[in-house]
Amino acid sequence: MKQLMLGNEAIARGVYEAGAKVASAYPGTPSTEITEYIAEYDEIYSEWAPNEKVALEVAIGASVGGARATCAMKHVGLNVAADPLFTAAYTGVNGGLVIFVADDPGMHSSQNEQDTRLIARAAKVPVLEPSDSQECKDFTRKAFEISEQFDTPIIVRLTTRVAHSQGLVELGEREDIPLKPYAKDPGKYVMMPAMARKRHVVVEERLEKLTEYSNETPLNHIEWGDRKIGVITSGIAYQYAKEAFGNASFLKLGMVYPLPEKLIREFAAGVETIYVIEELEPFIEDHCLKMGIPVKGKALLPLIGEYNANLIRERILGQKAEKLNNIEEEVPVRPPVMCPGCPHRGLFYVLKKLKLTVTGDIGCYTLGTLAPLESMDTCVCMGASVGMAHGMEKAMGRDAARKTVAVIGDSTFIHSGITGLIDIVYNKGTSTVVILDNSITGMTGHQHNPTTGFTIKGEPTRQVDLVKLCQAVGVDRVRVCDPFDLETLEKVIKEEVAADEPSVVIAQRPCALLKHVKFNGALRIDREKCTRCKMCMRLGCPAIVDRGTHVEVNPALCVGCDLCTKVCRFNAFERVGGDHA
Repeated sequence: MKQLMLGNEAIARGVYEAGAKVASAYPGTPSTEITEYIAEYDEIYSEWAPNEKVALEVAIGASVGGARATCAMKHVGLNVAADPLFTAAYTGVNGGLVIFVADDPGMHSSQNEQDTRLIARAAKVPVLEPSDSQECKDFTRKAFEISEQFDTPIIVRLTTRVAHSQGLVELGEREDIPLKPYAKDPGKYVMMPAMARKRHVVVEERLEKLTEYSNETPLNHIEWGDRKIGVITSGIAYQYAKEAFGNASFLKLGMVYPLPEKLIREFAAGVETIYVIEELEPFIEDHCLKMGIPVKGKALLPLIGEYNANLIRERILGQKAEKLNNIEEEVPVRPPVMCPGCPHRGLFYVLKKLKLTVTGDIGCYTLGTLAPLESMDTCVCMGASVGMAHGMEKAMGRDAARKTVAVIGDSTFIHSGITGLIDIVYNKGTSTVVILDNSITGMTGHQHNPTTGFTIKGEPTRQVDLVKLCQAVGVDRVRVCDPFDLETLEKVIKEEVAADEPSVVIAQRPCALLKHVKFNGALRIDREKCTRCKMCMRLGCPAIVDRGTHVEVNPALCVGCDLCTKVCRFNAFERVGGDHA
């Protein structure tokens, strides 16, 4: 039986068929759907962890306990999980341990471009890289076998186009993998220096064995064609290269670390000119050059962004793609915007009005950087807003702290903001932190988190109380307010930035896209009352449109959140149907 599946969905199917028992993750595009699909299989325990480090630690614990286990994350999540990863490479596994990492060439939803292969090489763990949905499933099953055969964690690297593209997948049955017995073994699992020194020797010996395996496995294979051109490639780049080069010869690498040196030399000896096609870093190319093989790669192709077949044809073969039509009109720029009814809009309106410096964080609210709200000054990584606000105070003084706030989402605060808040309290800072509590993990598609009170399967569970949590770490000033109550919100923020002690403001209103959130219906503008002062345009609501001669509300977009009525001084907004809002 074959089924059309996303790459991420096929990964989940592979986890199921491989007989895995435990899966833990923190949502991060483009990896999120892996664990969401895994959660549909009741035979596998699945969870959203507070962050990627914890997710990997859970998976490591399950592996040591004898189960086949997995965790998933995006590329920057691997940075958070690097600490347990590097040491788990020393301890090895009991049950198979597979880590799925989705890179994001082109930065469709990320703050940087990062190549997971480099981290895997530093950690000395093997990497498989599928190029379509069928391989996603097959490589996942194979990864568990390799993990157990070589006593190692293993990474399956995806990129956005593989994770989010669909392809036919042939389904198989679930393997019945019994729990492996656990035996106490401090020499293997307790990485004190004396034990770690011995385990490092094991890691190096294992890497040599994996290199030999890489030469022999069908995951890496040669596809002979026209031998004038040879292409070494992997992952989604293989698909682009096949389309661009046609009947060339290919060395397709499914195992990209460690690389198969014998196979590479065999392939190189059989072709005239060799190109390496790989997105992001010259990982394969550098290795080939180090081996003395004269390959061509990044001298012709970019280090930045995604590839495609036309790019490869143009840069290497000199063939420019023909355009079917010359469109003279410029396509209007469509930057991402906060949704109509977004609870973050009112907060950023107030922050801009107060002319505060805002250290920002990762989430939907990062859109507060864009016009017309233009409120956010910095965004580095998950949780950085809190520590950066504290750092700015220590560098610039107390007066600067009175003009600065950190903003962070509820899920991001749990992920990595709590320790920053502790740092403020412990080191006598006075920063104000605004937690944007929209009752969900919004940016990645509405996943539950420890503040929502529900698990990944929608089951009720204990809910983290943000007020008590902030008080427990030593913050005495904790205020909760509605970000659509602009008058109260402005008053509260003024008071808290002026206070000579740490404070937290919890801006609490659920995401407008949650199914249970109801509004009163669309608004319209009474043109006789409207003076075209355009105060409402400062909210950046996509439903409010300036037509030049007048301002109007697009009824197809307006949800009736009534925020615009809070800034209109002329009572010009009314409910569709005639009732004034």
